[in-house]
Amino acid sequence: MPTYEYLCTGCGHEFEKFQSMTSGSLRKCPECKKHKLKRLVGAGGGIIFKGPGFYATDYAKKEPEKKVEKPKFKKGPAKKPIEK
Repeated sequence: MPTYEYLCTGCGHEFEKFQSMTSGSLRKCPECKKHKLKRLVGAGGGIIFKGPGFYATDYAKKEPEKKVEKPKFKKGPAKKPIEK
């Protein structure tokens, strides 16, 4: 069940109410008893995965792989071995 935020336009009272999704929005302010409540648009709660099939590392940000520089070789004629 979601938590809804309400604001009374009459007295400015702000509060949250834990309600089922099928119940209608409240109309009467619990402070001033006027019918001037407005339900606010909230961000809502995040999704919570529970159970044995979910791990915190499954959705963690991965660091980008670091590129390893390969040694650069000069192209050209091969050097002759030193003879003694």
